[in-house]
Amino acid sequence: MSGMPLRAVDFPAVFPGPAPVHCGTHSDAASDLRLLAAIQHGLPLVPRPYAELGRQTGLSEAEVIERLERWLETGIIKRLGVVVRHRKLGYRANAMVVFDVPDAQVGAIGARLAAFACVTLCYRRPRRGEAWPYNLFCMIHGRDRATVETQVEALTLACGLEAIPRAVLFSRRCFKQRGAVYR
Repeated sequence: MSGMPLRAVDFPAVFPGPAPVHCGTHSDAASDLRLLAAIQHGLPLVPRPYAELGRQTGLSEAEVIERLERWLETGIIKRLGVVVRHRKLGYRANAMVVFDVPDAQVGAIGARLAAFACVTLCYRRPRRGEAWPYNLFCMIHGRDRATVETQVEALTLACGLEAIPRAVLFSRRCFKQRGAVYR
């Protein structure tokens, strides 16, 4: 590598969005790459995760926060968070609850569902005809199946979704969980 900074115009197929903000020096690029590599594993589960990322990458806590905020704002990264391996924490029952919500209400109902502590993911997906009429999905984790079923009933009642078609799909196996991959 020549040390020349890469710009979005150099690789339009790779960077279809706004040009990334470049810090300006080869040393900044190297520390950016170290930080990108470190966040692929999720945030460290420590009291000061950004300080720990700084320790791992040779940056200060403030520099880590500044770069991550800039990358999120400019779209270089889309999201950042911890990777929770819920089964290791004793949460063995997991269910994806799917609802067939009127399109005009899906945003408001999704926001209400997402506010429940037992809901770890909540998002909209397109329906797939009569075979799959569901357009709102939320993931619930619990220590056992009965707990999850109780949580589903509670949030259904609290959100007024008793008359809305739904299905509760319990996980049969656990897939590999990992953070986002930045290349």
